[in-house]
Amino acid sequence: MLLATQLLRALHRPTQKRYGGLFKVHTMNEDAKVQQTAKVLKRANEESEDCAEKLQNSKRIKADEDHNEEEKKYPKKKVVLLMAYSGKGYYGMQRNPKNSQFRTIEDDLVTALIKSGCIPDNHGDDMKKMSFQRCARTDKGVSAAGQVVSLKVRLMEDVLKKINEHLPAQIRVLGVKRVTQGFNSKNNCDARTYSYMIPTVAFSNKDYDANQMSAFRLEPETIQRVNRLFTFYKGTHNFHNFTSQKAFSDPSARRYIMEMSCSEPFIRRDCEFAVITVRGQSFMLHQIRKMIGLVIAVMKGYAKEDVLERSWGAQKVDVPKAPGLGLVLERVHFDRYNKRFGGDGLHERLEWDGEEEEIQAFKEAHIYPSIIDTELEEHSMVSWMATLPIHDFEASAVQTGGDKEPKQDNADEGNGSD
Repeated sequence: MLLATQLLRALHRPTQKRYGGLFKVHTMNEDAKVQQTAKVLKRANEESEDCAEKLQNSKRIKADEDHNEEEKKYPKKKVVLLMAYSGKGYYGMQRNPKNSQFRTIEDDLVTALIKSGCIPDNHGDDMKKMSFQRCARTDKGVSAAGQVVSLKVRLMEDVLKKINEHLPAQIRVLGVKRVTQGFNSKNNCDARTYSYMIPTVAFSNKDYDANQMSAFRLEPETIQRVNRLFTFYKGTHNFHNFTSQKAFSDPSARRYIMEMSCSEPFIRRDCEFAVITVRGQSFMLHQIRKMIGLVIAVMKGYAKEDVLERSWGAQKVDVPKAPGLGLVLERVHFDRYNKRFGGDGLHERLEWDGEEEEIQAFKEAHIYPSIIDTELEEHSMVSWMATLPIHDFEASAVQTGGDKEPKQDNADEGNGSD
């Protein structure tokens, strides 16, 4: 700019010509002045742009050098992260970058990974660059005590502390372990265990006033019948009636359930609760909630027991879906991976016994209070039970294998979704 100023001054300085021994002052005509001024300004702008570009290139080179130094110091490694979170206020686990108004668990996790320096900030919009994969997609409001994600990170010192510093209290990363380069937390998962915390009034007879929740107590014979009904689910069955838009002929509707049972009841805030535990290879969208909903309908007397076996057949059965509030992803299992790599001397077994105390502490601090307080304040189970009479458990319609199947509503193929 100094050069431009000097040139402009020179342009506007009067010129002198000699006539008959006398000096006469002349000025350049206005058009010439404008053209000359434009040339000077253009030259000055070009020089200014060159300086700015050189400065920007210098900064870019410096940033690349810093990035390369960071990469050398902390090269990317394939790991799994053990996560626990309360799902209240979140629209599930899986992020949707195109729809940022619906906040998900992964949105906050990716932000924390970037801020902690574990992944480059330019990878945040495309986590495939970091080979990111979740073990299970949890639905809106669903919590987790043992979610596992796999990805490549810069494995720096105090990595857990640095990530958690940028996470809200209701999301924690509790463990990290190195895995093989080809590890995929979804594909390598053999089974998933969920729990469902439920007010025991859900198993009362339909004639009982469910608003008297605090007065209800489960009889031993009642819990025995509940567990007998849950045993119907064990084994491999066609669960096309337990998710949305699945045809009976769809092979992916067949799922294997290993265990399902209800624990002894306990008292919280003067009300009785119990925990249902189910372990299976994988679950489809809403499958667990519908499995529980149908048993509740039988226990309350709205449906007969034979509806359970009828639901495996080709007939379309009206299966109610229990509220999502009490559902928790408890644990994911990697038995085959552990057998193959757990004892090779290079990799750890993907088990979390050492983190069990932290897992339980998180559940007691964030998951259980959230479920119980919300249930007692919003009465989601009681409100849902009031809708059971509108279901027709006897009506059915034969669904042929040739029926055109609509596009699935986010149903999860073997990805432990509910």
